[in-house]
Amino acid sequence: MDKLLKAIELSMKATEASREAVQEILRRGAETGIFFSGGRNREAADGFDLTEQDRDFLRSLSIRPDPR
Repeated sequence: MDKLLKAIELSMKATEASREAVQEILRRGAETGIFFSGGRNREAADGFDLTEQDRDFLRSLSIRPDPR
């Protein structure tokens, strides 16, 4: 149980750190393109596909994914 709690705490800290890093990049005015992709079919067209988890992550950073 202690290992599980420690893993959860570390995960939460990492999530917060990544959120702060992205916000700092945006604050500095950097033009950023962040691409997250999940599993794709071999027939997928050019570009990328966001998984629901990718969309949730982007929303947590206050970034709205492009509708597709």
